[in-house]
Amino acid sequence: MNIGMWRKALQVIPRISKEEWNHLDVISKWLIATRAAVLIMTFFSAALAGIFAARDGKFDGGMWILIAIGLVLAHATNNLLNDFTDYVRGVDKDNYYRAQYGPQPLVHGLMSKTQLLTYAAVTGLIAASAGLVLVYMRGGQTLLLMALGAFFVLFYTWPLKYIALGEIAVLIVWGPLMIGGGYYVLTGNWDWTVVLASLPYALGVTGVIFGKHIDKFDVDKSKRIHTLPVVIGEKPARWILVGMLVLQYALTAYLMLIRFFTPILLIVVLALPEFRRILPMFRAPKPAEKPTDFPDVWPNYFVAAAFVHNRAFGVWFLLGLIADTLLHVWGFN
Repeated sequence: MNIGMWRKALQVIPRISKEEWNHLDVISKWLIATRAAVLIMTFFSAALAGIFAARDGKFDGGMWILIAIGLVLAHATNNLLNDFTDYVRGVDKDNYYRAQYGPQPLVHGLMSKTQLLTYAAVTGLIAASAGLVLVYMRGGQTLLLMALGAFFVLFYTWPLKYIALGEIAVLIVWGPLMIGGGYYVLTGNWDWTVVLASLPYALGVTGVIFGKHIDKFDVDKSKRIHTLPVVIGEKPARWILVGMLVLQYALTAYLMLIRFFTPILLIVVLALPEFRRILPMFRAPKPAEKPTDFPDVWPNYFVAAAFVHNRAFGVWFLLGLIADTLLHVWGFN
């Protein structure tokens, strides 16, 4: 058991040698192989679904735990299958982008294909089990929501990512499906305003994947992986990403104007210093080499900026919603 590595793997995607890997416990290996540091984005979506349900006095702790487990492990399963699919299709060879920013279990010889598929099968089975229990408990459209989730887990890497639908899929999954769907499972009601309220956070997650695809624009174009940035061009993609981040604040303001949110959500402006700090990065293409003062996450560049902003916005958005919910519960809405 290596709790220090657990903590590290939850914060960053650690670079690790084969020798170090061989001395790790199974949980550390799972955390590294699933890129656990990014699973926090999915946990945030589950948390937001629970908060929206609590606002309406319909929060169920047991069901929420199952939702959180199911969503986080479904994301983990997708990450494992993503690495497997790209490896067998030959995408990750020749020091491809994915193999540079962190350990790709198959490319770097840390796991065999059988071992990785075993991790994916066990992880996916637990996620599916949580989902099936929720189908039994809630019924209604829960099975449809679970089926949609399974579709995106299995087909995001191929073909969706290859035909400029990966970014749209991320927006749908981390907003309407996870937050709106989680709210439905908890309350039994589908609420389009909740779906709209899911978008400020979902846009941030979409910005992260958009930034990643801009970072690997050249290699994706050479390998004929038609992500949305490849289709629309590198420069337009940079400014569309900035627009997504701006839209996070604009949608939050709109939801306050229509009185779905109380003015307490103005707290998200505390993420603006992070936005102003990263904004200059988007005025030019990605540098050919790592800037001297840049953190040790290279070749992540635009994705790193989007991730840091999303984390800041997400934390303040989450805290604001908790306060907003308390105001609703206490009758101040």
